Amino acid sequence: MTQSHYAYWPARLPVSISVPDTTLTDNLEVSARRYPDKTAIIYYNNSISYRALWKEVNLMAAYLLHLGVEQGDRVLLYMQNSPQYIISYYAIMRSGAIVVPINPMNLTEELSYLIEDSDARVGFVSQELYSRIEQLLADRCLERIIVATYSDYCSNVGEEVPDIVRASRLESISPQAVSWTEAMKVATVHRGSFPTTKGSDLAVLPYTSGTTGKPKGCMHTHKSVQANVISSAYWGGLTPEARGLATLPFFHVIGMIHGMHAPIFVGAAMVIMTRWDRSTAAMLMERHQCTYWTGISTMIIDFLANPELSQYDLSSLKMINGGGTGLPEVVGEKLYQVTGLRFVEGYGLSETMAQTHCNPLDRPKLQCLGIPAFGVDSRVIDPMTLEIKGPGEEGEIIIDGPQLFQGYWNDSEATRAAFVMVEGKLFFRTGDIGRYDEDGYFFIVDRMKRMINASGFKVWPTEVESILYRHPAIQEVCVIGIPDERKGEEIKAYIVLREGERGNVSEGDMISWAQEHMAAYKYPRIIEFVASLPVTGSGKILWRKLQDEARKKAGEKSSSR
Repeated sequence: MTQSHYAYWPARLPVSISVPDTTLTDNLEVSARRYPDKTAIIYYNNSISYRALWKEVNLMAAYLLHLGVEQGDRVLLYMQNSPQYIISYYAIMRSGAIVVPINPMNLTEELSYLIEDSDARVGFVSQELYSRIEQLLADRCLERIIVATYSDYCSNVGEEVPDIVRASRLESISPQAVSWTEAMKVATVHRGSFPTTKGSDLAVLPYTSGTTGKPKGCMHTHKSVQANVISSAYWGGLTPEARGLATLPFFHVIGMIHGMHAPIFVGAAMVIMTRWDRSTAAMLMERHQCTYWTGISTMIIDFLANPELSQYDLSSLKMINGGGTGLPEVVGEKLYQVTGLRFVEGYGLSETMAQTHCNPLDRPKLQCLGIPAFGVDSRVIDPMTLEIKGPGEEGEIIIDGPQLFQGYWNDSEATRAAFVMVEGKLFFRTGDIGRYDEDGYFFIVDRMKRMINASGFKVWPTEVESILYRHPAIQEVCVIGIPDERKGEEIKAYIVLREGERGNVSEGDMISWAQEHMAAYKYPRIIEFVASLPVTGSGKILWRKLQDEARKKAGEKSSSR
């Protein structure tokens, strides 16, 4: 393990922390006792105190017990960011069950697989998603669901509130479904004792995005989640006075940790957005004096593209951090010009419950994963020979740390393949190609599966994208490889142009510019302008979808010759 990063360790922090054998619900209970009247949730123009939040969590947990939910059961959570999401999440854990957070973009067929794989019998769903799950109730895939209406917690409605939050309660739902308000009423007469939960018990089962096959459930205990809750709170310097803007979806591990669990741990306020909107985000930052914002590159790019951004006072912000995909250097510089803040990037996966690497707040590097966080041993190895690589040498990033998952749910074969023994120690294989510098900072090169082989040259799409982002007309870009009879693979770039640039620049202009700014084997020969790029529910660009579609078209052209 490299030790050089300790020279840049934040001076205010210890180099190690101990993770207590407590649960996530203990965190909420402690904050409710310490700060009962303090605001826990700000939902547009509405607020909930820590006392009220804890009370509602206990009521909904009592209702789950009334339904027959037992310790260790899996309970589906299928809704967008809202007060009900937080209440549901903590109520599931309070009842002794395991949270199964589901991407709200998933459709009925995908839901069916996740319900079957997790063996969930009960679920929470928001009403705008109800139609997708209704058939599964009829088919008895699920036994009971609780249907949430966002407007129940958003009576004070301003123009920034999206239509799905304004919507009134559904008039008719299945007999196997119950409205949120009705469940709360029933719970008041079904109060009982809650099961005892330990830090070693499973808390949550986040599923991988399924970009390399079927989604897999990552088994996380309360303790593995707590490791990153405490780590992120310490690293970000969170206090009870902090106010975080929660724009990342709570189903995703970054949003889960930084938008929900960490603020609850310290007793801070969560400013929640159900739907991303760049103007609403800026308005909420100003109105509620947000002190930090955890975002991803696609959100930040869109945020900075707002022509009205200068109208908002963002001076309360003390930190802007995030992960997912690297923030292009030119975007990071613009963010600094607008806010005076350097983007603090981190790195992690569903299997590690968000961050394993973080940039120090006082010495961040752009397009850098950061340094290994508390208790993390990270190496770079040759993915074939397992030889340990030194500074500047590329290889697969491997990780050991307290935030590691217990394995994949019902998939022992995938679990075995996910780990490797190096120097007598078991490490998780990330599948990411990276390196670290002499200072101990880690950098990602790309996913192993994204590498393009063009005429025998290895081309990493992330590197090509970072150069293309320097073009002033480009707002977003995704680079893929497509089959080529002569070269093996050809490089193609999908480009979203900035507002006002459409029609001013051609595909040929882009190719010529790229040719001038990168090596001959790297620059894309094919450019396609698109209105938008497909993204996951967590905002990551779906490069594989674009690649599969492009390869299918290329195959059709080849077969028609």
